Amino acid sequence: MQLYNTLSGTKEPFAPADGNTVRMYVCGITPYDTTHMGHAMTYLTFDVINRLCQHLGWRVKYVQNVTDIDDDILRKANELNERWDLLGDRNIRQFHEDLNALNILPMDVFPRASEEAETIVEMCQKLIASGNAYEVDGTVYYRVASYPDYGKLSKYETDVMHELLGERGGDPSDTRKEAPLDFVLWQAAQPGEPTWDSPWGKGRPGWHIECSAMAYRYLGPQIDIHGGGGDLMYPHHESEIAQSECFTGLNPFSQFWVHVAMVRYENEKMSKSLGNMVFVREVLRTQTPDALRLYLHSNHYRDEFDYLDDGPSRFEQLAKDLKNASRIDSDDEGTLDLQPISDEFFDALKDDLNTPVAVQILGKMASEVIEAAVAGDSVGKAQDQLRVAASMFGLQGTR
Repeated sequence: MQLYNTLSGTKEPFAPADGNTVRMYVCGITPYDTTHMGHAMTYLTFDVINRLCQHLGWRVKYVQNVTDIDDDILRKANELNERWDLLGDRNIRQFHEDLNALNILPMDVFPRASEEAETIVEMCQKLIASGNAYEVDGTVYYRVASYPDYGKLSKYETDVMHELLGERGGDPSDTRKEAPLDFVLWQAAQPGEPTWDSPWGKGRPGWHIECSAMAYRYLGPQIDIHGGGGDLMYPHHESEIAQSECFTGLNPFSQFWVHVAMVRYENEKMSKSLGNMVFVREVLRTQTPDALRLYLHSNHYRDEFDYLDDGPSRFEQLAKDLKNASRIDSDDEGTLDLQPISDEFFDALKDDLNTPVAVQILGKMASEVIEAAVAGDSVGKAQDQLRVAASMFGLQGTR
């Protein structure tokens, strides 16, 4: 199995470090509006990784967090005049309904950032003691200069980091910081915001430390795969690496970094800030979950693509063919053997999740089964082979 590792910039052979269990952490939603096609593409990608790893004989421990306390959700709650925690609860329920509708395997742990303050405080204390962090007026900052490898994931120059930090939740102009790229680990209490106790007074966790704390608590000091959307590479994932490796003293924090490209809509990035989102729940009112999955998987996870309104409908026939092929009554195994084609299918998935090719091969497998059945042959063996392949995409019609 080969995966593209953002850290090295190349495809590399993948296997879990202990040879048995894949420890996978994927950055989850901030639950103030969900679940759009960018979310779907990200979590479907890691669902395929999860399923493929299990097919290859490994156990998978999958942790996906929910960032239920941060600037964005507090701002949205104020706009709606709604409690931040109730807003989060409502959208988390919707998120799970959408994942279930798409038949995404449940994660093993689904922690909320708001419940992880104890581990976050522990990490902050150790980072201050080691000189990697400092406190000013109740806010704790990470000292980027203490970690010479900062930037090794994104490979951005400092001026690019400055620009992106301001666009992605940071404040390079904060005069309390020693340096513009330093980032908040613990935010001092602000009027009207929820707070937790800490040695520096009441406050709340910073964004980046939340994920480091949850990965550490539920998966240990080093993991196999860390993933999320491509827009999280900097500053979020870059900062996670620095604080996690300084906290544990171990390198690497994650063997592989896997990033899913942005989904665009009408020539712009699909995002909450732009308000151009297409939601899963709306599409599923008129299209089947299998067709939507096949459409999204017909695009490679590392390539940006424009979501088309008629995209899922183009795959309804393929979803129907796969369903029909798997449900043909067959008296026995028959002579049709799809193993060579099945091998091509799994070779495609093992090559950095080449799902576009894999989707095409699934169509070929369905056609072979239907043609053989029409000719009067039994196809039981071939149907089993088709179902195994289709299960990598969680297709419900073929079960």
